[in-house]
Amino acid sequence: MLRTLLFLPFLAVLVAFALSNPQPAQLRLWPFDFYTLEVPLSIAILAAAGLFFFLGALFVWFGSVAARGRAGRAERRAAALQAELKARDAAPAAPRNPAPQRIPLLAAPK
Repeated sequence: MLRTLLFLPFLAVLVAFALSNPQPAQLRLWPFDFYTLEVPLSIAILAAAGLFFFLGALFVWFGSVAARGRAGRAERRAAALQAELKARDAAPAAPRNPAPQRIPLLAAPK
């Protein structure tokens, strides 16, 4: 619901921008001047903005791959440590300070 409430004003601004800029724009790529594409100015601007938005999102996603890997390893390590702790708690308790053993003394020379 909140996502829709945030998206609707943004969508209204995009539609108003597209309706306000209907004049045609010629798009050409420098080495290939023989091919010209004529589109409304608003579509050209919004398409470029969308393309670079998704390229930026792709770079951020690739940049976070290492962090996601570290997080996964940390979760697996935490699960292993929890399992080890449960196994240790389930084992019978051993005495912490065993009784000292008596060591026989050697006889002193005469």
